[in-house]
Amino acid sequence: MSSKISLQQITPNKANKLFYIDNLKILLTMLVVLHHTIIVYCAPGGWYYTEKTTQMAAIIPSTIFVSLNQSFFMGFFFLLAGYFTAPSYDRKGSWQFLGDRLIRLGIPLLFYSFVLSPLISYLVYYFAEGRHVSYLQYLSGYRTWINFGVLWFVAALLLFTLLYVVAKSLITIKFKNPISVPGTGIILLFAVFLGVLTFLVRIAFPVGWVLKPFGFQLGHFPQYIVMFIIGLVAYKNQWFDGLSLKLGKSLRRVAWLGLIFFPLFFLIKAKLNIPIEWYSGGFHWQSLLYAVWEQCIGISILTALLSVGRNSWNRSSPFLNKLSRCTFATYIFHPLVITGVSLIFKYWLADPAIKFLVLAPFVVMGSFLLGSIVLMIPSVKRII
Repeated sequence: MSSKISLQQITPNKANKLFYIDNLKILLTMLVVLHHTIIVYCAPGGWYYTEKTTQMAAIIPSTIFVSLNQSFFMGFFFLLAGYFTAPSYDRKGSWQFLGDRLIRLGIPLLFYSFVLSPLISYLVYYFAEGRHVSYLQYLSGYRTWINFGVLWFVAALLLFTLLYVVAKSLITIKFKNPISVPGTGIILLFAVFLGVLTFLVRIAFPVGWVLKPFGFQLGHFPQYIVMFIIGLVAYKNQWFDGLSLKLGKSLRRVAWLGLIFFPLFFLIKAKLNIPIEWYSGGFHWQSLLYAVWEQCIGISILTALLSVGRNSWNRSSPFLNKLSRCTFATYIFHPLVITGVSLIFKYWLADPAIKFLVLAPFVVMGSFLLGSIVLMIPSVKRII
């Protein structure tokens, strides 16, 4: 997403093949907005402002939703970023490429940290906490100036990009023969390996542990790092072009089986009376089980979406083009929309789960609308 590659930047013979990538970007951005909105009202997790439901009938499906999202959607973004990093580097050269990344990723980071995040925090301070001070008074006591918030992804992508440029200057890797697209068995074996690696990392850095001030949850980074690298390899070997519908359907069945398996985690917790945190990390077999499940279902969903997208969603329209163009702006500004809407309806006397069901569609539409409006500013349009 934030790799800022549009169809116009791809060679004409490839443009007709990659409409599905833009369509998937739209879907993933919607999931990001819904993910953070449901955290406000139902699911576990932190946000600028929350009002959590106590209804288990809402908490359980919400937890499943955010768990499934977390298993693949940010890894998907890193995969796409890696896939488009290689051709951009080859086209521009190291210095122009690096300068372009610093502008397109660095400026949004600075804007979010120094402008948008303080503004959102002030809105919560004023309207939710009832501390009626002016914005300038609030800023005079504001101390969290380095706060990337949801743009931790952009910070990580900038770091990965810098490492890629350094690696390209030191190492040359050439494929004598193209590597064929892995089959279902290889993909699942890889997912199990990644799950074990994730488990090992989470012994020291459990889910929820954040590297401040960057906002990196290192417990999720094994997938992010590996998917960025796979994106690079996928471009060099043109894996996306070789994704068959048969592979997508096979992994879609695996994903459905993984979803059916999810209630087992609740059963294990209830029967063994273990802390829920044992699934998040530490040297517990429950953490290993969850990490392997997470990677298996996440990689399956990710690959199935790519395969089905390439074979069934590879079409576009003026409306979809506009939505795709504003996905990055939507990603940057959606926290303002989510927090603003939740504060407006703060005094609506309804269960938070009901609020989510009613407000979520408007939050998604409002986020894309704000993103499209922001892109009307010429100077902004040149950056994002």
